[in-house]
Amino acid sequence: MTATARTGGRPVTAGGTTASRAAALAYRYGLLVVLAAMAVLFSVLRPAFATYPNALVVLQSVAVVGIVALGVTVSMTTGGFDLSAGACVGAVVMVTALAMVRFNLTGGTAIVAGLLTGLLVAAVNVLLTVVAKVPDLVATLGTLFLFQGLALIVTGGQSVAAGMTVDGAPAQGRYTEGFAWLGSGRIGSVPVPVVVFALLAAAVYVLLNHTRWGRALYAIGGNAEAARLAGIRVARYRALAYAVSGVCAAVAGILLSARLGRGDVGAGDPYLLQSVAAALIGFAVLGANRPNALGTVVGALFIGVMINGLTMLNAPYYAQTFVQGALLVGALVTSYTLRRIR
Repeated sequence: MTATARTGGRPVTAGGTTASRAAALAYRYGLLVVLAAMAVLFSVLRPAFATYPNALVVLQSVAVVGIVALGVTVSMTTGGFDLSAGACVGAVVMVTALAMVRFNLTGGTAIVAGLLTGLLVAAVNVLLTVVAKVPDLVATLGTLFLFQGLALIVTGGQSVAAGMTVDGAPAQGRYTEGFAWLGSGRIGSVPVPVVVFALLAAAVYVLLNHTRWGRALYAIGGNAEAARLAGIRVARYRALAYAVSGVCAAVAGILLSARLGRGDVGAGDPYLLQSVAAALIGFAVLGANRPNALGTVVGALFIGVMINGLTMLNAPYYAQTFVQGALLVGALVTSYTLRRIR
């Protein structure tokens, strides 16, 4: 006979309790277990994977994606979704390159121009979503196309690099050494982009988990009308969320521009889907089931470890894209299906 108990008037079998506990464990720790297993597997197949230099390579490869994903995470806390983040990265890359190469400005000026570009993208998103009341997905999709097209118009669809021809003569400017250091320099043995990623991750974590602003953002995402009735200025906090997302995308664009040493058309395009994947994978970390900084960092590392390991195994690039999709689906199943089972 199967032992039973009664909870809330319903019989609960011992087997059902065991299954529920298993689902709860998988819900909280499943993604971390898969990440650890993946790292062990790659280390066994390619011993060079489990080395300090390769760990730095993985961290550097996910730094830009992770920074963009942190901004997307903040926009998601209010129930929004910033689809313009990748276009913002690309626009900042082109703006910083134009500032130094075509207009022969300093690296510091280029950084300021890049940050202002990120805030401009955020302002357009706020105007559309908060003021005009356009749904977030539609509004940020429009902003994506707007700034993608604007970057192409400003540069004439051409990449921006030292020595390029401007009005029939070579451009006099170039990337400054200080600006280039942001992409290729090191603090001790750690690449600068990794340090910036760590600092921003810590800042976003504190913002969302240890400040009243973070609590207000989550409250708006849970129920905007209830938050408004509780005295929270919903419009102001939604604007804040998009401002943070724009600044994060701008910082990522500055680091990417410094690493590339030129302004490539469409440089930011790959970062939208990867950043969204990192943020959504983060939902399944420790059973958070909501946007959170720690989960996003783990999600970015998850993608970085997978891509690095598959590359070392000489897997074709199209297989990597498929595996990314499969892992994202698995993370979503863990986050939503196992929660209901639990």
